[in-house]
Amino acid sequence: MKGKQIGYVRVSSADQNTERQLDGIALDKVFTDKCSGKDTHRPQLALALDYVREGDTLVVHSMDRLARSVDDLRRIVKTLTTDGIAAKFVKENLTFTGDDSPMNNLLLTLLGAVAEFERSMIHERQREGIAIAKAKGLYKGRKQQLTEQEAAELKARVERGDQKAQIARDLGISRNSLYNYLDRLQ
Repeated sequence: MKGKQIGYVRVSSADQNTERQLDGIALDKVFTDKCSGKDTHRPQLALALDYVREGDTLVVHSMDRLARSVDDLRRIVKTLTTDGIAAKFVKENLTFTGDDSPMNNLLLTLLGAVAEFERSMIHERQREGIAIAKAKGLYKGRKQQLTEQEAAELKARVERGDQKAQIARDLGISRNSLYNYLDRLQ
């Protein structure tokens, strides 16, 4: 019996479209994450890896959708193929089965390294652009989530001794954002 074709789709943010990645490919089930590839906590990937069985194929649009680090990519592919699960990358037109040739292993490592390098270059250009914009006075940072009145309420509630986690939930911000506001308000 032929195994199932299981799709894994990842986009970097919730507002990005997932449709194009595996469009037109017949799949038995698809798992979709909407989070950065640098984040190793990808819940749908974990579910996909738990779901696939021997004889199945995990189908991914491209290597950089599965992992952004070459180490992570090689580890995931090795885990899959050791369990008798194929890893297929549509964009690269490569399928790894465990009995891969030295050339396939080289391509996996090389293309994974290129994806990792590309991500590093994007971040470097972003940092350079921000530094230039700051020097020109054009970069103000991220827009504040809270109004001045909400920030004052936050401070007053903390001073009253309210639980910070509850304050953050009530204001619709993360606890990390709450602490950032407290630092700025002091």
